[in-house]
Amino acid sequence: MVRSWKPSQNPLEEAKCTDGGPVASPHLRHKAFWVSLSVTLLLVIFALSLTGYLGLLQPRSQSLQIVRITVPDQSGALTNQSAVVDQLNDLVTFSVTSPSNQTSTVLFDIKHGLICYKPVDQESCFLRKMEKSDYENVHSLLQESTHQQGQFQPSGNETQRQTEFLGVLGDSQVDVSTLEDPVQALCQDSSVHWTRRTEGPGKQRLVYFCIDICFPSNICVSVCFYYLPE
Repeated sequence: MVRSWKPSQNPLEEAKCTDGGPVASPHLRHKAFWVSLSVTLLLVIFALSLTGYLGLLQPRSQSLQIVRITVPDQSGALTNQSAVVDQLNDLVTFSVTSPSNQTSTVLFDIKHGLICYKPVDQESCFLRKMEKSDYENVHSLLQESTHQQGQFQPSGNETQRQTEFLGVLGDSQVDVSTLEDPVQALCQDSSVHWTRRTEGPGKQRLVYFCIDICFPSNICVSVCFYYLPE
């Protein structure tokens, strides 16, 4: 085996040998390693970014499901309600249409444990905290939307009807800006008041309005409001 060597100003040329051709120096191998690692990291970052971008492109409506509820009122006439279930944000929004074709809105904010009522022809919203029975009723609606059954009609013989009275606390107006986004969006142009469950208004007080809400659990609740004394 014949080896040749001659002085050179270029260190790379010193690594060349006449019997095997050019041999990569440790410097070149180190540089190639870092180039390969950088390319791999860039590909991983690009793949993750593309996945997140495609996820954002999916319309939010895919997380929303609508359950339509047809139920007879006290007189036997059919009334229509619809509930938009947003499982992604733990929200259920009822639209309750009266016989006069006017619609009230009831928002169940499950994440924050609040119910917000926005009656038709009212420039006010009314809040109360969710109770155990409220969670149970909304849970039946979440199950209905999971099964993707878009229509529900309670049986007249099996439907349980109940009435609850909410007293409006007139001196407890809430600053809308302090509320969570779902309630803010619903009540941005309205005054907001807290309410509390009561036994009834009594003969000396008048009921100002009622909202009927029906659930797939065959429970219909008539929520009636009146103003408590200041």
